[in-house]
Amino acid sequence: MDGQLILHEDARSGNCYKIRLTAAHLDVPLTRHNYDIMKGETRTPAFLERVNANGRIPVLQVGDRFLPESNAACFWLADGTHLIPHDRFARADMLRWMFWEQYNHEPNIATLRFWRLFLGEERLSDVQRAQLPAKQAAGEAALRLMDEHLARHVWLAGDAFSLADICLYAYTHVAEAGGFELRPYPNLVRWLGDVAALPGHVVMEPEPALAA
Repeated sequence: MDGQLILHEDARSGNCYKIRLTAAHLDVPLTRHNYDIMKGETRTPAFLERVNANGRIPVLQVGDRFLPESNAACFWLADGTHLIPHDRFARADMLRWMFWEQYNHEPNIATLRFWRLFLGEERLSDVQRAQLPAKQAAGEAALRLMDEHLARHVWLAGDAFSLADICLYAYTHVAEAGGFELRPYPNLVRWLGDVAALPGHVVMEPEPALAA
């Protein structure tokens, strides 16, 4: 590793949890610097100038360099380890699932968790409220696709646990907080249990109560 590793995070975020979970499976120590996104702590001039001009977390600080985007940070940590398949096709398939997570899964499942758990439906804008049915349907489609795949495979990519599993576990295992029922997806539920049972697994921070 290239110097001290600092994770700039909000511990309640699934994207931040991915990085902690990756580091835990690799027994890599992280120094954690927590920000409260609900209080705008990632939008201050100091954060924007020093950590991430995009004003978002997580950011993995590697020495004096800063790496935003959760899946990129996970990949940096896991490069050259057992969490990335050696087989060329399996490695590309792992990346496929990681790209899909950010494009199809996270924008629906993670967004509804944030809206319903952190904001509360009564506080949503008219635009957000109008998006609820489409995001619910898209999130259910994502869970269904995973369940169908996991009916034929133990893990998402290749023959072993990989970053694909870590990156999709993060928001899938808390999907019910966003209004998604997991019981209709038995293969997905089996996979969630398999991930949680692995040595080195760490749990996510407790979920918050809605702001008063």
